[in-house]
Amino acid sequence: MPRLLYLVTSAREMRLADGTPHETGYFAEEAAVPYRRFTEAGVDVVVATPDGQQPHADSYGLEPIFHMPDEDEDFLGSITRTFATDVDDIRLTLRHLTGLGLGASRRIVLAMRAAGLPLERARSLVATAARSAWQSDRQLADVLVDDGHAGPLTRADIDAAVTAHHEASQAISDGLAAELAAIPGFQRPVALSAISDEEMAGFDAVFVPGGHGPMVDLADNPDVTRLLQILHRKGATVAALCHGPAALLAAGGRDDGEWLFEGFRLTSFTDEEEDQTATGKLGMSWYLDTALKNAGAVFDDAPAAWVSHVVVDRNLITGQNPGSSESVADAVLKSLAVL
Repeated sequence: MPRLLYLVTSAREMRLADGTPHETGYFAEEAAVPYRRFTEAGVDVVVATPDGQQPHADSYGLEPIFHMPDEDEDFLGSITRTFATDVDDIRLTLRHLTGLGLGASRRIVLAMRAAGLPLERARSLVATAARSAWQSDRQLADVLVDDGHAGPLTRADIDAAVTAHHEASQAISDGLAAELAAIPGFQRPVALSAISDEEMAGFDAVFVPGGHGPMVDLADNPDVTRLLQILHRKGATVAALCHGPAALLAAGGRDDGEWLFEGFRLTSFTDEEEDQTATGKLGMSWYLDTALKNAGAVFDDAPAAWVSHVVVDRNLITGQNPGSSESVADAVLKSLAVL
């Protein structure tokens, strides 16, 4: 059975560009989804934080906007593809995907069908309204009603569909929080600082989930340096997701003086994505993708923000954003020959 060290930030606060403190921690989906995949596959997972303190889920990552039901998310993708045919012509931002009510598209189409409208006509109305919402930065519900795309639905019908979508998303978020709270390792993690070199060498992989926290307590941590040097030397899998690759900045150097991952292809949360988050809009003190490029990484991001993107280069596996959680976990399992 492969052994994997699940290295989670224990930071609870970060400093913004103006010096003010701001809540931070790990991002719930990025911590829960890979952990679930690893344990279900039979991997022996040991949870650690730098100091052995209990990790904190950033409340931002538990907002329902980030926990859209799969069927709603897939349907939204099919709608946005009708007008987002070229990433050079249209950029779907975090606000478009989570702030304009577009996630309720499937439920609105179903309500139109229940009111007697043919499926293709319902899809056409919602797709047209979604494009208008993107172009004018307006709520989907407002566009449907004010621009005459509501078909047989009243404003109350549309609002009911939007509310149902929000409640379903909130239920997923609540379930994820409960799932994380039930993981013994997240309640009583091992202290990375207390793990010996010999014990570190016994792991087959390390995985670092994101959230802004790793930028606080992993990016220059000497125990992270020790861990990455030991595991990289034996060819073990080194994996990180979203802001988790901040830990790679602590990797130290090779015998030739270069950064340990000099010339490796990798990805992380991008500067473009960062500027669209609530924290990014307040002002980051530094940016992860820029720091990784400056360290010597060959940065490889997706053609568009917020889409799943995983990069594998030798023993290094990195994922770009929360949407990459499942794919990066599967890449790790494949590297451990258990998938």
